[in-house]
Amino acid sequence: MSRKLGVLIHGAGWVSTQHIAAFINNPHAEVVAISSIPLESSRKRAAEAGLDVPCLDDYAKALALPGVDIVAIGTPQQFHAENTIAASRAGKHVLIEKPVAQSLSELYAMRDAVTAAKVKTVVSFVLRWNPLFQKVKKMSADRAFGEIYCVETDYQSYQGDWWAGYTTARTRAFGRSAFLVAGCHAVDALRWFAAAGEFEAADPVEVFAYAGGKRLGRSEQYNPITNAWHDGEPLEYPGLEIALVRFSNGVLGKVSANFESIQPYSFPVSIFGDRGTLKDNRVWTPERSSRKAWDVLPEIGPESADVTHHPFQGEIDHFIDCILSDRESHCNLDDAVKTHEIAFAAQKCYETRSPVGLPLVAG
Repeated sequence: MSRKLGVLIHGAGWVSTQHIAAFINNPHAEVVAISSIPLESSRKRAAEAGLDVPCLDDYAKALALPGVDIVAIGTPQQFHAENTIAASRAGKHVLIEKPVAQSLSELYAMRDAVTAAKVKTVVSFVLRWNPLFQKVKKMSADRAFGEIYCVETDYQSYQGDWWAGYTTARTRAFGRSAFLVAGCHAVDALRWFAAAGEFEAADPVEVFAYAGGKRLGRSEQYNPITNAWHDGEPLEYPGLEIALVRFSNGVLGKVSANFESIQPYSFPVSIFGDRGTLKDNRVWTPERSSRKAWDVLPEIGPESADVTHHPFQGEIDHFIDCILSDRESHCNLDDAVKTHEIAFAAQKCYETRSPVGLPLVAG
């Protein structure tokens, strides 16, 4: 392709600032339009980035603009399914923010539409491009930990109205669950580290989960930025979810999403292998730890919930390369279905109080 790939930014919220910057910085892509409701949000993002491009509040018209090859979907999560289906039917490659869907039926309808259209996708489980995560995955692929038998990941961030998306994401109707809203990052990391290959995620086969915590229905709220309490809108679903996951390769996993932790953002990761152990950025192996001390990895880890800290450039550079080389991303929609099925299986488990087998079947 001689010309650059044209990108439509759809949704002008917080994350769109990072999508725009990353596409601008890629030599093979250019932002050709921004769409959102309200229209003023699109115009604001264009002005911030110094872009003289069409700004629209009509998604169908935006998809029909000449030169659009890619759609970056950063709308609220309840719109991701219909936005993705429309983009794929229009023949556009799609970047989809997480979570990608609100239900199994939406999830599978998206997958069917993408498969039929034969377009490329990437789902923003952006921590797969985090420097520490990349280092650990390469170490794992090189068998630094030997054969992995257990992985633990946790998403610990007090979700409140310090975050602009909280008003809708806190609700059962539009947020659905802690695992779905943001904890899916930890679920995806669990799959990522449970697989041996450097660019491979493990396939889950069974889930058992509990939901709990103390915030459900309470108006008192903590702000981790100001370190203060105030009254606000309550969560409509449990703020704590913990799941055990069994994978097809025999690895066992434990994952949690904790929207109630009174602390700064944290994303703990543990990997246990028969030749070594990882605890966050600390490694213990007989070969590396001869002084009886943990070896500390210097790479930057997932240290903040702020989108400016997330490695969107790596994700988007990878996606552009997948399109140009006509190959599928390791983080495409088909793979992301397996991550989301764990979150949906947890919800089913709360009803049945029994282990839930995967893959699921939409009902």
